[in-house]
Order: sequence, then C-alpha cells, then structure tokens
Amino acid sequence: MSPFQYGVDFTLIGGFQAMVGFLKIFGEKDDEVSLGWNIPYERQQLISSLMTLGAFVGSCSAGPIATFMGRKSALYVSVLLIYVANIVMMTTDTIAGLYAGRLVIGLGNGLLMTFSQLYIQECSPARYRALMLGAFQFWTSFGSLLGTVIDNFTSKIDGKNSYIIPLGVVFIIPAFLCAGMFFIPESPRWLLQQGKTEEARKALVWLRPDQETAGKEMEDIQHAIELEHNLASGTSVWDMFANPVDRRRTILAVAAISTQAASGAMYMIAYGTYFFEMANVGNAFENSCILTAVGVVAILINLAVVTRIGRRRLFLTVGLIFCGFSQLIVAAVYTVHPGTQATGKAIIGLSVLFIFGYNGMISTYAWVSGGELPSQRLRSYTFGFAAAIGFLGAWLTTFTAPYFINPGSLNWGPKYGYIWFPSCLISATFIFFFLPEVKGRTLEEIDEMFEQRLPARKFASYKCVGPAALEARRKESRSLSDDAGTRASADSEKGTTEFIEGKV
Repeated sequence: MSPFQYGVDFTLIGGFQAMVGFLKIFGEKDDEVSLGWNIPYERQQLISSLMTLGAFVGSCSAGPIATFMGRKSALYVSVLLIYVANIVMMTTDTIAGLYAGRLVIGLGNGLLMTFSQLYIQECSPARYRALMLGAFQFWTSFGSLLGTVIDNFTSKIDGKNSYIIPLGVVFIIPAFLCAGMFFIPESPRWLLQQGKTEEARKALVWLRPDQETAGKEMEDIQHAIELEHNLASGTSVWDMFANPVDRRRTILAVAAISTQAASGAMYMIAYGTYFFEMANVGNAFENSCILTAVGVVAILINLAVVTRIGRRRLFLTVGLIFCGFSQLIVAAVYTVHPGTQATGKAIIGLSVLFIFGYNGMISTYAWVSGGELPSQRLRSYTFGFAAAIGFLGAWLTTFTAPYFINPGSLNWGPKYGYIWFPSCLISATFIFFFLPEVKGRTLEEIDEMFEQRLPARKFASYKCVGPAALEARRKESRSLSDDAGTRASADSEKGTTEFIEGKV
C-alpha cells in the first residue's frame, strides 16, 4: 500500500498540470498552446519538485527516527502527514498553500517509502526478498496507472472538481495501510536491536511458520548483531563514512538507488501528460495511460524472472544503456523532423520502449540493490540516506525539467533526451564494474562478504561460513597477529642486547 499511495500521488499532480480546471486557478491564459491555458515554468518546477524535496527530507530523517520508533510507528506518522497535506491542497486557492501541501505530503511519502522498504528488507526470507521488493515496484507502477486513469476521466470536468476528485482518492489508500498494520508484527531485527528478544522471537515465528527455520534465523540475526556491536561501540550517522567497509556499502547503496534519477525517467513520470500535451502528440491523457500500463506489464514480466535470474548488475547495466539510446533516438528524430505526425508516432513508440526498459530493468533492481547492501547496524541510516539522495536526484530532475520542456522557457521538448543519454552511459559503467551480485543471500551473509572486503566480481562465487565461524576466524587472525608481534618484539630485544654486549 505504501508504494501504491506514492505512485498515485506522484502521477496525479503531473496530470493536473494539463487540466484546464487546475490551470484556471494556478496557471494563466495562453492562446499559443493547444489547451488555451498554461502554467509558468517556475510554478511548475515547485509544484512537482516540492514533493520530492519533502521526500528527501523525510528519508534523511529515517536514521534518527528509527532510533526512537519502529517501522510501523513511522508509517503511522507518515499517514498523518499525508492526510494533513491533502486537506490543505483540497481547500486552498493560493499557490503558496499548494506549495505547502506538496512539501508536507513529500515528507509523508518519504517516510512511507523508506520505512515500508526497511520493513520488507528485514522481514522477507532471503529467497523471496527480491520478489517482494519487485512487488513493491509493481505497486508503485500500478498506483501510477490508477493515477493516470483517474486524471484521464476527471480532466473532462470543467472547474475545480477536475482535480479535487482525484485528491479525494488519496485519503483511501492510507486508511487500508493503517488497518492492515494492526495485523502484522514489528520488524524482528529492529526489536532485537532494541533488546526486546522475546518480542522479536514472537514476531519472527509469526513471519516464519516453520519453528525450526525461525529458530535458526533468530540465532543468525543475534550473532550478526553481536558481531557488529563488537566492531563498533555505538551507532552514529558518521559511521556510514568513517569505516572503509561501511563507506563502500553507503556509496554502493546510493549509486544503486540513484540510477532511477540518472536514467531520466523522473521527468517522463512527472511530466508525461504535460510533455505529450505540449508536444501535441495525440491525446495526452490516453498516451500517459498507455505508457504507464506498459510499465506495469514490464514489472509483471520482471517479477517472473527476478527470483530465478536476479542479476542486478546485468539488468541495471543493460537497462541504463537501453534507456539512454531510447532517449537519444527520440531527441534526434525530433531534431530532424519536429512537429510532424510521423515524429509524434515515433516519440510515443520510443517512450513506450523507454518505460518498458526502465520498469523492467532499472526501477526494481535499483531499490533491491540499494536495500540489500547496507549493514544491519546502520541499515536505517544508510538506506535512509541512499533513499534521500535518490529523492534529491528526482527533485533535481523534476525541478529543472520544466525549464527545458515548457514552451515559455527553452522549449526543447523531446530534445531534452540529449541530456540523459550520457547520464545513462556513465551510470551503466559504474554499475557494471562496482556493484556486487548478492542474489539469494541473507542479510547476514551479505554482511560477511563485505567484512571480508571481497571485490565485486567475487561476491557471486563466495562461500559464506556464518557469523560465528567468521568471528572465530577473526579471533584466530588477531591471535596470530599478536603472537607474531610478540615474537618480533622478543627478536628485537634479543638483537638489541647482543648489539650492546658486542659493543661492550
């Protein structure tokens, strides 16, 4: 329900900007565009980007919030913020009120997306974790599809109801979320980190019907937490950067999630309807529905292969290259033959291919990889930070895109794709060489592989020994090191004595 809510909200506001009823209140008359109304690009920048800016702030606060409350409590807080923001947006007629509502709903959505994924990462069995996070992305796309369908029908209504009715839908989904959370336990890993062992045991038994499996997993989690406590005396936000191992995990998590913004998909998701309207490419709302529906199909296909193949590095690399060339071709076609019917059809077709590649090969694996790589001890801090940087990239895209595509500014339209082609190639290169493969690994096994400081290419073939054996190996290594140091010290003393005696 969390990504479903996010997908609905993010897509609805993009469609509003192509609705006459919305533009009459927050836009201005413009006879040069097909609708007869337009919105200044400065307002367009803030309306769309303030939500992602709020999500950035919400995700940044995930680490400190997780110190005081669990995953479920944070989700309840996020729902409260969304309700307050939506009331403001439905009742205001001023652009300042709309800005305030978008910022607050962004805070709620940031917490919603971050803590719901933390819960899934920590509660899913290793063999189903990629599938669960893939389903997470499916619900984001399905929410986006519902948002575009609602916009398509209400856009024909004259007056405020064209956007008030869609905003009313935003109240429904969080209500289901709150009701459902009464029936599920808190994250067992979070409970163990808080010292609530018995509650954690009950939660894990509820999540794992097999008692033997639950008992074994409980031991592994406890060992991993104890091991991490031995490695660090406390948890601080600076631990993400101070220790080389944690720093590497932070960089990789940030890079994985940031591939979504680096692909250039955010402007297509945020401004797809407006983009089609201003480019005069068929029915803008119907085209957006088709585009989003294709994205949902791509996610469904992805879910069928994610647990069997699940090659994060391969799919992210190929997906980024595919999306990069799709946008390059769109830009080139529009540059050579702007405004023709054939060019319009080509733009729609290539946009469909782009969103298929993005949803099928980038969006799912980006969140999966970003969620798997943080350490247990710093999970809420690292994942919150990575999600925040991802939202910051999304904000940067949604904030700057109107400047390029709005007829009242540069009016590049589809030529905007020239910017995203090199971005996709640079991202693909980094992912191919540095992202490790952790398909089917438990979070504890991933911790072990990073602690062993394996290069990315060796993760897939590494045989894990378990937290207890790893700690024993460490102690043995330290013991050998201490013995070697003692012997070296003794040899040094002996040599010094012989030297002095020889001199005497």
